[in-house]
Amino acid sequence: MKKILFFNMLLMFFFSYVSLAQEQDVETEEEEQWEPMVPKTDIFDKKIVEEKKPIEYAEIKEEDVLWSQFIWRIVDCREKLNFHIYYPTEDILNKKSLAQALIDGVRSGKVQAYGDENFTTKVTLTKVMERLGAADREIEEESMDAPGEMIKRTQKGFVNWRLVREFKIKEKWFFDKKHSKLDVRIIAICPVKVFKKGPSGNDVEATGNDTDLVREELFWVYFPEARRVLANTTCHTGKNQQANISFDDVFFKRYFSSRIVQAANVNDLTISEYTRGGLEAILESERIKYEMLKLESDFWSY
Repeated sequence: MKKILFFNMLLMFFFSYVSLAQEQDVETEEEEQWEPMVPKTDIFDKKIVEEKKPIEYAEIKEEDVLWSQFIWRIVDCREKLNFHIYYPTEDILNKKSLAQALIDGVRSGKVQAYGDENFTTKVTLTKVMERLGAADREIEEESMDAPGEMIKRTQKGFVNWRLVREFKIKEKWFFDKKHSKLDVRIIAICPVKVFKKGPSGNDVEATGNDTDLVREELFWVYFPEARRVLANTTCHTGKNQQANISFDDVFFKRYFSSRIVQAANVNDLTISEYTRGGLEAILESERIKYEMLKLESDFWSY
């Protein structure tokens, strides 16, 4: 009898110990579940674009090029086909416009800024930020404490990305007999600031009807060098976000709208300099484009 009683007590002690251990495990699991988590802006980590490398160009030899010509283009970001280049116009996490991507490349030292399309002079980051309007400046304003008295105040500079609404592109078109096709290589790209002077002397957004419109070339970059940065920067098209491409893909696949503003000529004149502008300039731009396409078909004639 004593053995049976002892055995029952032993079983009760064992089951109580097991239940207590299970309760402690549950409490431990509950405590572990309440550990702080690092927030993510997406359901997974995006690494495809970040780890992407620029697509290699086919090798070009001088003896294989039958014809070539330099072409200059203007990409107007106000066109709907170029919205993916222009927006966002504010600093937003994980989103950049083309202008922001180029500036970040210059800031990190991965891209060198130049003062002209021939890369003869280098431009510092400080100078670039001054042209963007991000430099601090002193202004005079009326004192709030003493009406009529003018005081000087330092106005903090900031970048108004909406003003960078055009890009100038220098590229070379050529016919490659080795690959039997008309091809193109972008040589340089330049963000263009379009603005007018406001009442206080600051740069403000302008419309096409403004007569005092100012276009300022901010800096030029060597495009093959910038490709390494653009290939790792996502371009948000706004449709299928899983199919977003890089800015390098945008130019490699010619996913933008532009107009020709100059073709290489003896006098080095732009279209606006030897036409009256307006419709005549548009027709001249289309004529140059047509002549290049016609030239490709002529090479295939026997």
